[in-house]
Amino acid sequence: MAGKNKAGRPYFEGWYFKCQTKDGKTVALIPAIHKDGNSQGSASLQVISESGTWWLEYPEAEFHVTKQPLQILLGSNTFSEEGISLQVERSGLSLHGELWNGPLTPLQSDIMGPFRFISELECTHGVVSMGHRLNGTLTLNGETLNFSGGLGYIETDRGRSFPDKYLWTQCSWVNPEVTGLMLAVATIPILKYVRFTGTICSIHYNKREYRLAAYKGARIKAWSEHGAEVIQGKYRLVVEVLEKQGQPLRAPVEGAMGRIIHESLCSKVRYRFWEKGHLIFDHTDDGASFEYAEKTTAR
Repeated sequence: MAGKNKAGRPYFEGWYFKCQTKDGKTVALIPAIHKDGNSQGSASLQVISESGTWWLEYPEAEFHVTKQPLQILLGSNTFSEEGISLQVERSGLSLHGELWNGPLTPLQSDIMGPFRFISELECTHGVVSMGHRLNGTLTLNGETLNFSGGLGYIETDRGRSFPDKYLWTQCSWVNPEVTGLMLAVATIPILKYVRFTGTICSIHYNKREYRLAAYKGARIKAWSEHGAEVIQGKYRLVVEVLEKQGQPLRAPVEGAMGRIIHESLCSKVRYRFWEKGHLIFDHTDDGASFEYAEKTTAR
C-alpha cells in the first residue's frame, strides 16, 4: 500500500522516527515510499546519526503500510507505534536491534487543521507522537547504543514535494514528564501564482498542548537559518539556533527523491515561550533537530 496517490500523479509519503539515548546520542530513521510522474515507484530508508547519513533504496513491492494502528514493513524492517525492529546489512551500513515505545503523546487534533481538506497542497504534515519513552538497543556499525530511558518522536509527511523554502525544528525533553515541541514554517503555493507563508506548531508542556498555526491567526515575525519568532494573540515563541551542523538528506520533488537538503540532527537550540508576557519556559537543548532549506533556482 503506497498511499492515496491518484494514478499517474507524483506522490511521496514518509515517516520520521527520532530516537535519543539518555546521554544524548541520536539516530533518526525515515522509511518512505515515492512515485514520480511516470508512475515509477520505489521505497527507501534514510538513516541519520551524528556520524553520518545513509540512503537505502528498496523495490516498491517490499514496502507495506497500515495507518491505524501505524505499521510499516520495509524489507526485513518494521516500524510501528509499538516500536522498531531493524535488520540492515548494506555496504557501509550495519544496523540491527529492537526498540520499544512507551505510551505515545498524540495531538488532540490534526496539526494541519482545516488545511487538511485542501487536496492540492504540495505537502501535508502529521504528528504521531510528540514524545515518548524508549527501551532497547541498536547496534550501528559495531557501536551498541542503549536507548533504555531515552526519548522518541514520530511524525509524517506526504504529498508531491517539500516546500521550496521551509524551516522545521523539533525537540523533546523531560520536565518531569516528556515534553515536546515541533515548529514548521513554509512558503506554501495555493494557486499557480499565489503563495503565502504559513506555520504549524505544537507544544506539549506540563500536560497541556499549546497550538500555534496560521489557521489560528499565528504570524511569523521572523524566520531564517538562525531561527524563528512566531506570535499568536497572547502567545509568543522564539527559536534561536546556537550551534548546528547539517548533514545531507534526500527530499522529494514531484514524487522523486531528487533534492538534497541538510538536517542538523543534534543542534543546540534555545526555545522561549511566553503567554501574556509571562515566560512559560526557557529551554536550551543540545539534542534539538533543525532544518532550513531554500531553493534558489526554479524547478
